[in-house]
Amino acid sequence: MGRFVKDNALGLFFFVLFVAALLGQSVAGFLKTNEELAQHGQPLESYLGFVFSSDFVVDVAENWQSEFLQFLLFIVATIWLVQRGSPESKKPGDEGVGTDEEQKVGRHAPENAPAWAKASGWRRVVYENSLVLVMGGIFVLSWLVQSFAGTVVMNEENAEHGQPPVTWLEYLGSPDFWDRTLQNWQSEFLAVGTMVAFSIFLRQRASAESKPVGVAHAVSSEESD
Repeated sequence: MGRFVKDNALGLFFFVLFVAALLGQSVAGFLKTNEELAQHGQPLESYLGFVFSSDFVVDVAENWQSEFLQFLLFIVATIWLVQRGSPESKKPGDEGVGTDEEQKVGRHAPENAPAWAKASGWRRVVYENSLVLVMGGIFVLSWLVQSFAGTVVMNEENAEHGQPPVTWLEYLGSPDFWDRTLQNWQSEFLAVGTMVAFSIFLRQRASAESKPVGVAHAVSSEESD
């Protein structure tokens, strides 16, 4: 068990933080909702009722879809685009998908390579793009959950104000949907962009996300090896 925890400490650390933050969000949202219900003289909601409500689901989904969109775009962009000196980028001149020899696939795959890296045809195509496919799939699923839950929330609010319900397609074109969506997208794009730029000139000793402290600003991590 000790070896497992040590070998997977980074993933476990962020998983624990995720669970704690999600739990904290659910409790805070539950208390806030019941405060508002009490102020309007309405019956209070149970904790489980709140967790499975469209209000909670739409808040969670809109954050998830923006996070996975961020990673999806960053993974794809770093295939073709470079930023000189950033450890988040390949070095200039290495743009593109690379050769089979560089990627160690097919007949160039080592003995301990994953089986689908040694395969040919559709299996290798799927495997060599599996990260983008999974990130893209989670983004689309989260986006759909956000849009459907958001439609339910808007129709609940419309019913309270005596307004007609909207369809899913109408909600997709509404300011509410794009306000929820773009406020998350802009923060994710800013975070990625600043990480790429700041890591050119700033250092964090021993971090995998930083170049070695003494490496010149214009030199990438790969060039310093």
